[in-house]
Amino acid sequence: MGDWYQRQIVEPGKQPLLCLLLGFLGAFLFIRISVRLIRAQVSWWPKNVTPGGLHIHHVVFGVILMIIGGLGLASPTGNRPPWAEIDAALFGIGTALVLDEFALILHLKDVYWSEEGRLSVDAVVVGAAACGLLLLGASPFGVDDASDSGTKASAWSYAAVVAVNAGFALVALAKGKVFTGLLGILVPFFALVGAVRLARPGSPWARARYPAGGRKERRARVREEKEGWRRRVRLRVYDAVAGRPSEP
Repeated sequence: MGDWYQRQIVEPGKQPLLCLLLGFLGAFLFIRISVRLIRAQVSWWPKNVTPGGLHIHHVVFGVILMIIGGLGLASPTGNRPPWAEIDAALFGIGTALVLDEFALILHLKDVYWSEEGRLSVDAVVVGAAACGLLLLGASPFGVDDASDSGTKASAWSYAAVVAVNAGFALVALAKGKVFTGLLGILVPFFALVGAVRLARPGSPWARARYPAGGRKERRARVREEKEGWRRRVRLRVYDAVAGRPSEP
């Protein structure tokens, strides 16, 4: 196990990225347990930070940690152990705290325990998946695929690969396939699948290209209804991990 860790993590320089991922996952699990205990009004657990009646959300602490970690990684000591691992872990912790309140940032209001707040969990899942794929060696937009037979490809080849794969990812996002589109940035196959499938009803692509009452619009709604069981399973998992949203 030690030899594998040395070959696969230490020698390729992935140890800071691993620390970032561990900090990210640990911080997310801790903060979700914390907010659920606060929500349940457990007497022995600390309450919300509210100096002078002002509720300071944990996204604020996340931003501060991201700044500290980011500055540390960009500093002259950012590539030296153990500072690289420490700064990466701080950045991962801060990122988890920020993404856990992504919906609050997007809506500019406290939607943490509402249906809209589930978007924060989506953001955390995508962030963890992206970090894990980078740790496994995935490259954004599949730029490694621009190389043939081990020879270095030209700048135009790299640009073409990035443009095509980025186009697929943007189409997938426009079709409402958020998870598929974001993962497609690292694994182009996901972006391609999301780009060729029907758009979700109400997505920007559907509103622009599927006329109301048209064949594609009807097919999109039928598919959405058929795949409703996936959404129900996903929501139950989210309830188990993040807590059930409050009733409107």
